[in-house]
Amino acid sequence: MIDADEFVGYDSFGYAYYTKGSVFNKQNERELFQYKNVALGKIKRVDILNPLKIVLFYENFNTVVLLDNQLNETQKINFSENQTPIVASAIGLSAQNKLWVFNNLTQQLGLFDLTKNGFSTLATPFSKTIKFYHSDYNYFYWVDSSNEAYYCDLFGRITSLGTIPNADAVHFVSDYQFMYALDNQLYWVDFKKNLYLPITLNEKTFKSFSYKEQILTIFTEREIRTFKIQLP
Repeated sequence: MIDADEFVGYDSFGYAYYTKGSVFNKQNERELFQYKNVALGKIKRVDILNPLKIVLFYENFNTVVLLDNQLNETQKINFSENQTPIVASAIGLSAQNKLWVFNNLTQQLGLFDLTKNGFSTLATPFSKTIKFYHSDYNYFYWVDSSNEAYYCDLFGRITSLGTIPNADAVHFVSDYQFMYALDNQLYWVDFKKNLYLPITLNEKTFKSFSYKEQILTIFTEREIRTFKIQLP
């Protein structure tokens, strides 16, 4: 059992990542690593796409902290000090030592180079606010306030996926598949096959979920449960 405010996910080595208060934790059966930065307050977002380069986003201080696999701080970026004015509201790890950054000042998505501390805008301004987002090395996915889903690639090409149902949370699996939660029920959606399938769980309530490599993880008030599922 893990005492957590928010469960982030597992990596391929079996470590669980979660937050408790202002502390970020990495834990397995034998080890516990922790990172805490009281001055930056609450962690808004965690990206564990690369366990060797973990991204913590402190939205209230417009700051990103990068950690290594033992949760040692390797880099800190305060976007308020950047040459290009940035007020970040969405962050994710991208390819080639870069970060996806959505700049609230211009309502535009861009890439921030961690080596050069430079920011380059990718796409035209978004017309509506971001409701949910998810990213990987090559794509930034989002759902806007009208429940329209899109993704943007590294070259700034935006693709519309269509309208999705109202949801409490969304997790994109690929550029045409995603899972969403609504009223403690999970659903699987495949845009190409036009599939909308409910996923049956024994849990009546859960706080969050994640999916990776056929493993569905459910975080409840009491515990973390994993299920191996094969989706169509």
